[in-house]
Amino acid sequence: MAIISDYEEDQTETKPPPSSSHAPPKTSTFTATFDPQNPIRIVEGVLDFLGKESVFLEKETAEKEIFAVVKKAIEEAKRKKAAEEAKVKAAEEAKVKAAEEAEVKAGSKRLKVEKEKEKKEKEKMDENENKEESAKRVPNNGNGLDLEKYSWTQTLQEVNIQIPVPSGTKSRFVICDIKKNHLKVGLKGQPPIVEGELYKPIKVDDCYWSIEDQNTISILLTKHDQMDWWKSLVKGDPEIDTQKVEPENSKLSDLDSETRQTVEKMMVNFCAISPS
Repeated sequence: MAIISDYEEDQTETKPPPSSSHAPPKTSTFTATFDPQNPIRIVEGVLDFLGKESVFLEKETAEKEIFAVVKKAIEEAKRKKAAEEAKVKAAEEAKVKAAEEAEVKAGSKRLKVEKEKEKKEKEKMDENENKEESAKRVPNNGNGLDLEKYSWTQTLQEVNIQIPVPSGTKSRFVICDIKKNHLKVGLKGQPPIVEGELYKPIKVDDCYWSIEDQNTISILLTKHDQMDWWKSLVKGDPEIDTQKVEPENSKLSDLDSETRQTVEKMMVNFCAISPS
């Protein structure tokens, strides 16, 4: 409830009434109670008060003047409402914009982190590749490798293995198990000297071993694929850099028929694409 302020008569010093007929109008007090559920009631009260206390409503322009006041009040109320709505909307838009900017910033940060992560992973991969490359050894004169317990050499067709053993070793003391993809060599009653999966398959029927000078086990393995250089004898052993292999000079007649046909085909293809 709201109480409209009272308008009381001005308290002035008592003066003798003027003799003219233009005496100042007296003021009247208007009191009303505002009910939010029935706001028009107070408007009716004001109009009723004007009708009783003045001749304002008798004026020809009274309706027009009252309408102008009401119109102005309505427009002011609309303006205030629009301003408030605009303020709320601006606040919401600012909030949405701030959230979008935060998301973009977070996305940029995530992208930067991901790129940095990818960069580090690539650097690590390159480092590992470089380590692998640097770990590869230069081949010996036989395009193989000299290791602590054995040495091996190779051609495109064969692999030769030399394994030192105690002097006086007899063949009956030797264990040599040759399979298509696996090799196991050693002395009876002792751990294997060489054991593991071969780098590439071999032709078992074309392989053999022997004792040389009673102090070396000599093994010959015939490659199944006679167009590739082996990087190691068994997988997991140190590898050679096949880019540094120096193939021996050989004639096509030295190759088996299948390998010779493959080489001849490669030579024809090479000549076909070479510039004239």
